[in-house]
Amino acid sequence: MSRTSTATSSRGKKKRPVNVATKKKKTTKKTAIHRSQQSPKLGLSNELLLKMHSLMVKSRVLEERLIKIYKTGDAYFWIGGPGEEAFGVALGLLAKKGRGPEYDYLHLHYRCTPTLVAMGMPMIDSIRLIMNKSTDRCTGGRNFSNHYCFPEWNVVPVSSPIEVQYTTAIGTAHVQRRTKSNGITIVTGGDAGSAEGDFASCLVWASRPANPLPMLITVQNNAWGISTSYEGQHGETTIADRGAAFNMRTRVINGNDPIESYKALEEEIYYIRRNQKPVVLEARLSRLFGHSSADGANRKQDQDCCIEIFEDQLLSAGLLKPADIQRVWSEYEAEGRAALEQVRGESAPQADSLWDHYYADGENGDWRKF
Repeated sequence: MSRTSTATSSRGKKKRPVNVATKKKKTTKKTAIHRSQQSPKLGLSNELLLKMHSLMVKSRVLEERLIKIYKTGDAYFWIGGPGEEAFGVALGLLAKKGRGPEYDYLHLHYRCTPTLVAMGMPMIDSIRLIMNKSTDRCTGGRNFSNHYCFPEWNVVPVSSPIEVQYTTAIGTAHVQRRTKSNGITIVTGGDAGSAEGDFASCLVWASRPANPLPMLITVQNNAWGISTSYEGQHGETTIADRGAAFNMRTRVINGNDPIESYKALEEEIYYIRRNQKPVVLEARLSRLFGHSSADGANRKQDQDCCIEIFEDQLLSAGLLKPADIQRVWSEYEAEGRAALEQVRGESAPQADSLWDHYYADGENGDWRKF
């Protein structure tokens, strides 16, 4: 296939390749072509495909904006999920969003920005969090980047200790089972963290024959644990194999493919809702910018980029033109810059707010006032 670099990424110096063959295709003036129809080549509706692309780009632009914020000294630390947009956006679009057991609970790890962007989180919320502003509605400006918390969406606070979310997820799943709701509990984590005892405990409690739990237990396997390679640490063929020992339904997918991710997640979520039983799903995907700012947060050139792969598919299918892609990137870059400028003028948390956000419903956590 003939290829050339005709679209310059607003992400940096590197140019993204585009398929020049699409220039000869006849298209309408609009970005979307027959949005309500299903693409025979790609298997999802054109509207959904374009929505997924837009959200994936938005999440990537946001994460790269957060890295810039850290590198320019406006934040103390960055950790996030560039490279996980294909899987994360699909998950966010399929989650049943709301508050209470009848909706899905999400116990996420710190690479969850794509999921929350797909659920409707604006860029400015993430920027306020990393810059530790009092306007941060997740933590009041008192936590790390990407440590989100949205009670109105059942998004449980992201924690810094590795993989503890696998055990806290058992609790919300029990509530959902007792209340016979249609909501499920979704828990995500990384491949290295699956070595923690919390992951094993989750499999034990979720799979008890007398009391199976409605849980989607996912592992985003990017093949790295900080600087330790996956290959030298795992004796099992796949991490999902561990679920088979508990007679659980398991699945391994290409997490760099948004179409495969969406279809697989849709099937497994439907299975869990219908059968009220757990699923272990492993997504193989990329880590594009290192573990965190602790190891430089620099782009890894040897990793596949799910957005570039998806854009090539959309170009080949005639759903987008190079100019459309560039416009999407540019619009989100402008949104990110505007959000940053607004947040720069906002205040940091003050000492009198130290004990806020400790307990539900705003109850103060100051032990001296008990």
